[in-house]
Amino acid sequence: MRFLRSSLLLAMLSVAALAAEPLIDIAKGQPGSRALREAIEAHLQENRLADGTAYASEGGDFVFAVRAAGQPVLYVDGLRRVELQRVDGSDLWATHQQLSQGTSHTFHYEVGGRRFGGRNDVPAYLPECYRSEGVPQGALSEKKLHRSTLYGGAVSEYWIYVPAQYRRDQPAALMVWQDGQNHIQRDGNARTLNVIDNLIHQGRMPVSIHVFIAPATLGERRMRSVQYDAVDDTYARFLRDELLPEVQAAYSIRRDSYSRAIAGVSSGGICAFNVAWQQPDQFSRVHSLIGSFTSIQWRPGELEGGNVYPFMIRKQPKRNLRVWLQDGLEDLENDHGSWPLQNLQMANSLKMRGYDYRLSWGTGTHNQAHGNAELPRSLTWLWREYSPAQTEQVYQQDAQEQQRPLWRVTGVNRD
Repeated sequence: MRFLRSSLLLAMLSVAALAAEPLIDIAKGQPGSRALREAIEAHLQENRLADGTAYASEGGDFVFAVRAAGQPVLYVDGLRRVELQRVDGSDLWATHQQLSQGTSHTFHYEVGGRRFGGRNDVPAYLPECYRSEGVPQGALSEKKLHRSTLYGGAVSEYWIYVPAQYRRDQPAALMVWQDGQNHIQRDGNARTLNVIDNLIHQGRMPVSIHVFIAPATLGERRMRSVQYDAVDDTYARFLRDELLPEVQAAYSIRRDSYSRAIAGVSSGGICAFNVAWQQPDQFSRVHSLIGSFTSIQWRPGELEGGNVYPFMIRKQPKRNLRVWLQDGLEDLENDHGSWPLQNLQMANSLKMRGYDYRLSWGTGTHNQAHGNAELPRSLTWLWREYSPAQTEQVYQQDAQEQQRPLWRVTGVNRD
């Protein structure tokens, strides 16, 4: 779907500033100085400074900078009010702020009493999202191609990431990522490779092979929604019977679902859940960010759409699944449905049936900044208690979650 491709492009472009340690250090130690002015102009794009969208960040350290005729007032997450300091007698204004990590933030300015600039979905990454000294890095394969019989000859690109700790005589766990092309840049927005390396090194994730799969194409036709949004077992069979056997032929990988996880964003998020729901013997751990549990591929009487899942969970036999969900209250609302309301419904359905689930709820739009920022936390939760000595575990809802109420909705944009 065109709007979903556009949303993912926005997610890829959401980090508009470079993470620049020298700039941050200067902003901390020499506010208002010529050195800070030179650093800002060297590291931040001029058009971003002019339109009020520029920032630099490293973890929770942020530098906000803007060009303005008068003193701007910065608002972060709609609450924090900060007057910026003039830099070197120029029309540049800046401030250093410490923001909470593992989530996304919003900001805007007021200049002369009028709102100006700003951005939603600004990630504040956890420490494990960055390269760490002394942590061995895994190896990413070259791009591979798979031609599918199930999808009429459609071609998928995919990559395999092998951690440094992998040994062929010790079968590894497996994690499959949809929209895999968005995860292969080590210091890109997702920072997935850094997180994998750090968590495996720290023992918070098992030694695991990661398969990053891009949506297929059939000639000029993009197959993303056909593969990801349809509620049937076609994509699950595509993984089990077609693509993953190629990976398993090259690497020693465990076959028990206890040792397998699947992840995705947006339509990839419902895809991840759908695969595990259709084949819980293949995958038992699900990681869904801003999942599209909506009617994108719904054709009444012919094919179910993701909108049915909250009700299927309540009515059908329980599967042995562990599920991480993430969404934000400013997510999409269109003719396919309501992303935030459907994710809340998913959470309530999973809770009612006693599933081991977690909903990470924020304020973001249809953007994976929140999920990227907290990826070390969510993957640690998903793989917690994992033991290579086991091949199965009956997942139980956390005792604290059992005591908590169902999710409820309140109006925030109406009187």
